Amino acid sequence: MLRLDKGKVGMDRDELWAWLRLLLTPHVGPVTARRLLANLGSPQAIFSASPAALASLVSAREVAALSEVPPDLHPQGVATQKWLSEGPGDRHLLTLADPRYPARMLAATNPPLMLFAQGQLAAVQGPAVALVGSRHPTPQGTDNARAFARALAQAGVTIVSGLARGIDAAAHEGAMDAPEGRTVAVLGTGIDVIYPKAHAALAQRITQHGLLLSEFLLGTGPLPAHFPKRNRIVAALAQGTLVVEAAVQSGSLITARLALDMGREVLAIPGSIHSPQSRGCHALIRQGAKLVETAQDVLEELRVEVPEGRAEPATLMQPEDDEGTVDPILGAMGYDPVSQEALSARTGWGPAELGARLLELELLGQVARLPGQLFQRVGAA
Repeated sequence: MLRLDKGKVGMDRDELWAWLRLLLTPHVGPVTARRLLANLGSPQAIFSASPAALASLVSAREVAALSEVPPDLHPQGVATQKWLSEGPGDRHLLTLADPRYPARMLAATNPPLMLFAQGQLAAVQGPAVALVGSRHPTPQGTDNARAFARALAQAGVTIVSGLARGIDAAAHEGAMDAPEGRTVAVLGTGIDVIYPKAHAALAQRITQHGLLLSEFLLGTGPLPAHFPKRNRIVAALAQGTLVVEAAVQSGSLITARLALDMGREVLAIPGSIHSPQSRGCHALIRQGAKLVETAQDVLEELRVEVPEGRAEPATLMQPEDDEGTVDPILGAMGYDPVSQEALSARTGWGPAELGARLLELELLGQVARLPGQLFQRVGAA
């Protein structure tokens, strides 16, 4: 673990520009930067050190790079100062020396030199679970993500995810559906560049109920190489990672592997054997991930105690009618995609009667219509 003397909250101009200069200096990567900080104490001390002092710590090429001012320092410095000063007071730049820097991130492998943050900094304190999954989930997967996130948030657990389409968005929304629920969204872009653009309103809502985080400089776009880096922060901020749905080749499994590398727990929700989106979760379970069916399973595996006054998470239940019995059509459907012809054979209902009931269940949000004239039951919490 990198050990630095913790500095004051906030920075003056010279300190801010020194951190940005260290980050922007070519040929000086994060490992070298942390070695310099560990030995010299601060970016200002690094740039004030003599070439001989630097040469005892880094290569000649790196000494030469540190002596030059990066050409993009001025525009980045001006933009960062403007972003910090013009915000509503919920914008922060957390360096490794800042006492507010997330403790779990600091203890993880390769912590960023700086984190741009917007929202409620308290969201990175206390118990947290990363909830990740497919960008193209099934209706059941979306429902599970919302239900688990809502139940865990209601129990006082912060939900961490990556603001992507699909499971990530459902996780953020589910967490904010809970009373006093908190969520953290880690971006693969600069904090001023919301991706996908359709999630701009969701990101704004998160700043009110949680926190946006990014290690990337302002104006940084959504480059493919940035998202695996984003995933390591998602994994690092949480005690464990819960994978809801994922194909065998997916970014969610990268997050799970990163969590394992950090010594964090990995959990997975099983799904239909017929769904490609379940195969990643099944692979994780075969490799030793904890199979979970309820939010309570997650709390027990991570040894999270529900604070006094918080509600215990409810067990995920089958949809029931007003009399407490499972609807016969839902019971015949199971949880796999099924055709209307197969349902007719299972129930004995005729096409007109069955079609009308399926439409009714669809309007109630209990059944989803899939491509290929298939139907799938949507679970409820």
